[in-house]
Amino acid sequence: MGTVGWRLIGTAVAIGAGALATKVVSASWRAVSGHEAPTDPSSVDETSWREALLYGAVLGLAVGAARVVAERKAAQYYRRSTGHLPNADSVND
Repeated sequence: MGTVGWRLIGTAVAIGAGALATKVVSASWRAVSGHEAPTDPSSVDETSWREALLYGAVLGLAVGAARVVAERKAAQYYRRSTGHLPNADSVND
């Protein structure tokens, strides 16, 4: 498994983690607030600034944390499969 393999794995887990985190935050928002998450920034009549900014902050934190966890787990899998961590140049390109 080389650079291309790592890029495929890294991209797939980052996208999956982001999608999962978004679903979890939206469902949690709905459970706590009793209404849908403010996902459309242009709906100024339906959502207050406070609510929109709070949702954005919570979602950003959740997606960022999920991505870090997923990429670290993917790197551990890569190391078990190849015997070494992915090349730093292939991760940051």
